[in-house]
Amino acid sequence: MSDKPDLSSMLGDVDMPAFARNAPAAMRRAIGVDASLIDRYNFDIGGPLFPDGSKPAVDCGDLPFDASDFATNRATIRRAVAQIMAVGAVPIVMGGDDSVPIPMLDALGDTGETYTLLQIDAHIDWRNEHMGERFGLSSNMRRASEMGHIGQIIQVGARGTGSARPEDVRDALDWGAQIVTAEDVHRDSTGPVLEMIPEGANIVICFDVDGLDPAVVPGVLARASGGLTYGQGLQLLRGAAARGRICAVDFAEFVPEADVDNIGALAVARLVAVMMGLAARQ
Repeated sequence: MSDKPDLSSMLGDVDMPAFARNAPAAMRRAIGVDASLIDRYNFDIGGPLFPDGSKPAVDCGDLPFDASDFATNRATIRRAVAQIMAVGAVPIVMGGDDSVPIPMLDALGDTGETYTLLQIDAHIDWRNEHMGERFGLSSNMRRASEMGHIGQIIQVGARGTGSARPEDVRDALDWGAQIVTAEDVHRDSTGPVLEMIPEGANIVICFDVDGLDPAVVPGVLARASGGLTYGQGLQLLRGAAARGRICAVDFAEFVPEADVDNIGALAVARLVAVMMGLAARQ
C-alpha cells in the first residue's frame, strides 16, 4: 500500500513533487481578510491579537525553492529559522510538505537548549526513508528523534492507515514517543496531552494540518475521517503556550488545490493568527 493516495485526479495540474507549494500564498490570502480587524477582540485568544506593548508579527516572505535540489532547500530553511531565532523572535513556518520541519528542528540545535516537540498529525512520520529519501515525506519525527536537543516527542491525532508500518510504531514507542490517537482525544479531550508537557518546557510545534478532520481542512493530500476538531487544535496550541515557552512552529501539508470553498485555508489561517498572538504574549 502506498503511503499517500494518488490524488492526480483531484489536484489536476499540480506538480506532485511540490504538492503543497501554493499553501503559503493561500494562507496569506485567507488571513488577509482579518487584517483590517486586527484591533478587534479575538475570541480564539481572549483579546486583541496583539495586545498593547507586544511585538508585532513580521512576514518574512517566501524562501527560494528548487524542486530538484532538496539539500539546498533544507539549508535555506535552516538558515532562515536560525536567523529569526537569533534576534529573539519566534519563527512560524508555513509549508510546504512535511519535510519542512526537519531543517527547522535542526536549527534549534544552535541554541544549546532542549526541546519538547508537540506534533499534531494524522500520521506519526517515523519512516526511515520513503522512495529513497530520508529527509522527506513520512520521516520527520524519526529525524527529530536523532537530534540530541529533542528530548521529548508527543504525537497527537494519529488515525486510520497511513505511512507507519508496525516496526515504525515499535521504533517510535521504544524511543519514548508518546502517541495519542485522535480517538483518544475525542474520548479524553486535550487535557491528558497537555499534562505530558513539562511545566516551563521549551516547546516546538509541528502542525501537519491533516491532523484536523477533513471537514475542517479538506485541502490535504491524505484525507482521513475522525480527525481533530478546530476547537481541539486550538486547545492544544493555547494549552501548550500555557505550559511552557513556544520557540518555533510550523504548519505543513496544506494543499489549496484540494480545498473546498476556501474553508480549510480559513481554518488554518485562524490557527496561524492564534499562534502569532500566543507568541506576542510570551
